[in-house]
Amino acid sequence: MLRRLAVLVSVLVVLCLPPWWTLFASGADWPFPVFLAGTAVFAAWLVSFPFLMVAGHGRRRADRAARIADTSLGMIWVLFTWSVLGGAVDLVLAGLDVGGAGRARTVAVAVAVISAALLGWGHHEAMRVPRVKRLDVRLPRLGAGLDGTRVVVLADTHYGPIDRAGWSARVAEAVNALDADVVVHAGDIADGTPTQRREQSAPLGTIRARLAKVYVTGNHEYGSEAQGWLDRMADLGWEPLHNRHVVVERGGDALVLAGVDDVTAESSGLAGHRTDLLGALAGADPARPVLLVAHQPKYVPQAAAAGIDLQVSGHTHGGQIWPFNFLVRIDQPVVHGLSRHGERTQLYTSRGTGFWGPPFRVFAPSEITLLTLRSGDAPPSV
Repeated sequence: MLRRLAVLVSVLVVLCLPPWWTLFASGADWPFPVFLAGTAVFAAWLVSFPFLMVAGHGRRRADRAARIADTSLGMIWVLFTWSVLGGAVDLVLAGLDVGGAGRARTVAVAVAVISAALLGWGHHEAMRVPRVKRLDVRLPRLGAGLDGTRVVVLADTHYGPIDRAGWSARVAEAVNALDADVVVHAGDIADGTPTQRREQSAPLGTIRARLAKVYVTGNHEYGSEAQGWLDRMADLGWEPLHNRHVVVERGGDALVLAGVDDVTAESSGLAGHRTDLLGALAGADPARPVLLVAHQPKYVPQAAAAGIDLQVSGHTHGGQIWPFNFLVRIDQPVVHGLSRHGERTQLYTSRGTGFWGPPFRVFAPSEITLLTLRSGDAPPSV
């Protein structure tokens, strides 16, 4: 506990120190009351943030505390990023002897203005209905009867402390407008239990698909009643792919839709939950193409070893708030987009439909994805 507390305090100090220094203590020469007020704000955040996080994301799940903690974390991250960049600019200007005595204050004001603008824009991007990203994916083993199959991908809706029931309804309308054959939800449906997020998840029951609607668990479900979310999605008319598959057919050809629990399932201690690709494919005709839904992109080596045709994932949020994407890349093979792995397997990684925690998206827009599957005999679309 002491070691964890020391790490947490160290991280918070590292996040706070550059913005405090750049904005108030780097020679900007603000009047003392301004310096004192700024210092007090940062000190108050340092002291209160751990308690707000525990209250908001611990057993109590107090949504108000979570909203304050999450929003302030996003603000600090943006200020940290641009304060570091501002500090680098300040050093360069100092080396060139540019700016004189007012340089530090100019940099401080620039950092504050840029951060405020990005936070305002990022909040708008996070709360808007995502744009539709369209992409053709060619699967050589896909039969001609399934050429043109429209697969809509949702991921990381993260229904949470901010009530987004209206947003959820508008997302469902946008999906229905795409006239999908298959709709996929690739996990991280919510932060909270099915009971807590009942109203926000209800619009998922209005989504239509000609052939199938399928869902797999993400890592966040394993902190908020994963089995309850599987049951909730079944009640809403979705097929929970809990290490299982379904087969869809059209024009005499078939496609296997398989899904696995998130890679964190086994460590959750929840009975019957683990990532089991062999179980998910049990009984499937090996000659048929397979679309695998696995929440995290880093499961793709196992998918490639099994000869999966297409894996669909989420989890990364595209980084959500730049430059966090560089940290995501340390843990995941891909941050977003279509990639190839091995001889057969392709991976599509969604930036996600919603957001986790801080209600901001900076240089990492959310998306509703429309994948149009093309058979090996079909020419690529223009």
